[in-house]
Amino acid sequence: MLTRRTALQGSLLAGIAGVVPVTSSFAQTPEPLNPRLAGNLSPVHDPSIIREGDTYYVFSTDQPGGGGQQIPWRMSKDLLTWEKGGYVFPEIPAWAQAAVPGTGGIWAPDISLVNGTYLLYYAVSTFGSNTSAIGLATNTTLNPASPDYKWQDHGLVLKSGTSDDFNTIDPNHVMDRNGNHWLTFGSFWGGIKTVKLDPLTFKPPAGPLLLSSLARRPTQGNAPDAIEGAYIIERGGLYYLFVSFDFCCRGADSNYYTVVGRSHNVSGPYGDNNRYDMIDGNGYVVLKADRGRWRGPGGCSILRDPGQDYICYHAYDARRDGTPTLRIAPLVWSADGWPTAII
Repeated sequence: MLTRRTALQGSLLAGIAGVVPVTSSFAQTPEPLNPRLAGNLSPVHDPSIIREGDTYYVFSTDQPGGGGQQIPWRMSKDLLTWEKGGYVFPEIPAWAQAAVPGTGGIWAPDISLVNGTYLLYYAVSTFGSNTSAIGLATNTTLNPASPDYKWQDHGLVLKSGTSDDFNTIDPNHVMDRNGNHWLTFGSFWGGIKTVKLDPLTFKPPAGPLLLSSLARRPTQGNAPDAIEGAYIIERGGLYYLFVSFDFCCRGADSNYYTVVGRSHNVSGPYGDNNRYDMIDGNGYVVLKADRGRWRGPGGCSILRDPGQDYICYHAYDARRDGTPTLRIAPLVWSADGWPTAII
């Protein structure tokens, strides 16, 4: 009998044979960046990285708190030495405070560039709740010295509440090979979802919300369905979905780790290297810590630099009271198209 899993197996097997180039990056393994990172590296949580011209920018979640400036950003000329730049918002937008009463800050920004406009999606919530919302801000440049530098907030994109089986945090924008725009998001509850966006507003179109499920961690006994932090790229004709498993935000006791699966379609189904479906809690491990200095690597984004991909993420520094800290690792890809982080 043809099941969803066997169909996925056949689909991904065909992808390995017919889509992913049979070449390997392992022959020229890049040097690790993490031992050489310097400057203002913390507190950084859920970093989203991009390059404009000769400058790299990272947007992130700051330490939890009661308001104040929101969405810190950092900059670097060489990916190694980072300086604090400033904040996107002087305070939490009024619409977000009304949509999510009691929110203390903005979480998990996601930066992308579409037709000369930078899209910055962001989330507001309260810890452990799916009463959440995603907003959108735009800018035409990331250079604060430019006369055109100005963030414009476009307000609510998507929201969730206690009656929903999803949680609207950890947004990630992706454009598929046909030019369609999608917003992927999710944390716990029903796992990772995606929704197609209107190409003019970059928000879901009016009418019923049409969601696709991409990945989840089925609840087992008293163990919660711990999955979040989705990020999608396209490579070699396939879409790769990176997500974080297990728990962040516990300092040096955090056990976050990062996995990936892939699909022919941005809306799934996604499978790991054994062709097991991510909707059943599977994934190919990219980052997982031992009990050394750096704990709980997750909350990632991917930088597609010419000739080299990087995974940008946070990890908790056990030598500094579990402070969430910026980490960046080159990715190398195997002949059959699976990534390894050089940490």
